[in-house]
Amino acid sequence: MIPGGGQPNMQQLLQQAQKMQQDLANAQEELARTEVEGQAGGGLVKATVTGSGELRALVIDPKAVDPEDTETLADLIVAAVQAANENAQALQQQKLGPLTQGLGGGSGIPGLPF
Repeated sequence: MIPGGGQPNMQQLLQQAQKMQQDLANAQEELARTEVEGQAGGGLVKATVTGSGELRALVIDPKAVDPEDTETLADLIVAAVQAANENAQALQQQKLGPLTQGLGGGSGIPGLPF
């Protein structure tokens, strides 16, 4: 409900939208700097990704390397990267969720792609 029953203050709405956009941009920058890890095979393979999902590092324990069984190593790498990406998605929800919740539904700002 708008106080006084008048039209919404467009300047105020614009300022709120700009602040939300800046907060969202700041959170996305923080995600790009934050690293999370995923692992597989009891830690034999560890993958590090940024909060935005960019693969930064992959560590493979020599015990995981068997020239006769490269398929298992490949599976461990895929599983570690997937685990890291799941952790990155959880971090994204934690950082961006509160910022984007108010942008959708009936109480949001029309025209924003969230």
